[in-house]
Amino acid sequence: MKLRIRTLVLTVTAAALTVPLVTAPAEAAHTLPRTGFETSDGARWTSAPEEQEFFAAVDRGSDRVSVDRIGTTKQGRPLQLVRIGARHTPNTVLLICSQHGDEPSGRDACLSRIRDLAYARDSETRHLLSRTRILVVPTANPDGRAANTRANSDGIDINRDHIALRTAEARAMAAVIRDQRPDIIYDLHEYGATPPYYDKDLFDLWPRNLNTDARVHQESQTLSDRYVRPAAHEGGFSTGTYGIWTDPVTGDPIKQTAGDGQERILRNAAGVKNAVGLLIESRVDPMTDAEKADSSLNNRRRVSSQLGALGGLFSFAGQRRARIEAATTGARLAGFKDRGPVYLGGADNDPATAEETLTDPPCGYRLDAGQYAEVKDELALHGVASRPAGDGVFVPLRQSRRQLIPLLLDSRATYHLTSGQPVDSC
Repeated sequence: MKLRIRTLVLTVTAAALTVPLVTAPAEAAHTLPRTGFETSDGARWTSAPEEQEFFAAVDRGSDRVSVDRIGTTKQGRPLQLVRIGARHTPNTVLLICSQHGDEPSGRDACLSRIRDLAYARDSETRHLLSRTRILVVPTANPDGRAANTRANSDGIDINRDHIALRTAEARAMAAVIRDQRPDIIYDLHEYGATPPYYDKDLFDLWPRNLNTDARVHQESQTLSDRYVRPAAHEGGFSTGTYGIWTDPVTGDPIKQTAGDGQERILRNAAGVKNAVGLLIESRVDPMTDAEKADSSLNNRRRVSSQLGALGGLFSFAGQRRARIEAATTGARLAGFKDRGPVYLGGADNDPATAEETLTDPPCGYRLDAGQYAEVKDELALHGVASRPAGDGVFVPLRQSRRQLIPLLLDSRATYHLTSGQPVDSC
């Protein structure tokens, strides 16, 4: 499908606490494109052909939207990036929808939200799009969605591939993050409940990795605590912290199962790459006897909870635009100062040990020609710069991706790409 690239520049800023589900003018409502999920009233998920037809219809009807192909899966399906609003704005929000192919509610929430933003005429949405560009990867795992599997067609969990970048899907996302420099990365998933210890409509979790700049970490928690969760509550949905099982009587944590600070998980990679990040997880399991009897009720509740949380995200992006920009810009510039420790382990709820802490990191890492040949594409996708040095290259820490570099090149890092030679003096 070849789509025209068009943009519409709007001129005001966001102010409302919750961006509502937006609609086109009443006289045009009957012409609004609808997803397969919507036309079936939640009886089934939107198919891949329906997604393409939907995008074509939205493109015909709105000047705000463009769709680009950013990659191709092993099975030949397109990886696509949808842009909503002006190409050049101070703030950029990136939605990554359904990295796990058997978690479809986030994808259908993203599709309908693309349409809502494309056709909206209300002042809140105009405020938002005047200063914030919305980018959406609507189906981050097309092969997995087609097969209804968590992993991609190679059996790889894409959400554990944001360091190694072995998959076409993770590589496409890395290139988008490098090139578009999103201020916010919002990752939509689903989870299986374990009543009564782990049993909410929605869970979320910010970047726990200790290499996340403190300002970015704070904004990520603010997004959760003051925007996404209140918006979900306003819609009647319960919330909690992803991966933390709690005693139903006391509320005390009794188990933790969420990957903590692993840098290969997108929410943590987002923080290490200087973006405000949030993972959102809607509950797959039926909540009521009625949902057990009618799967469409369960499906609609899952999508509605995701849409409610997205309202909180967009309110955050509008209301805290200046703070978000200050946090992400400050984090990017901090790498050039080349100061402070780098952590090879630990999390914001699990202090790093001495062995996991580079208190005085090296000036950079030297790679020989063979090593560089093996990892140069991944370094480029991560946005890591290097310079020639003898028969290899030198990768300095003094750059915006400073905190990421040891995770890629230090032999002590759990998921390192290669074992670079630390260089202590530049």
